[in-house]
Amino acid sequence: MSLFLITYDRPAGKLLSVKEYTDEEAVQASADLREQESAKPAHIEVVMLHADSLDDLKRTHGRYFKTAREIAGL
Repeated sequence: MSLFLITYDRPAGKLLSVKEYTDEEAVQASADLREQESAKPAHIEVVMLHADSLDDLKRTHGRYFKTAREIAGL
């Protein structure tokens, strides 16, 4: 399993960054999450998710990886 730190611009519907961490890097991942959360503007979403792979994450949390048009099926 991996941890994924995702930064997402809600109003723009745009993925800003994805950083993958191994389970062994969990302490660093948590520190990076706290740092990004403390410095972000209100409209930026920062989340940490656990998944087997990036492909699995794209399937289960597609809104971070698709455009608004793709989500709407246009």
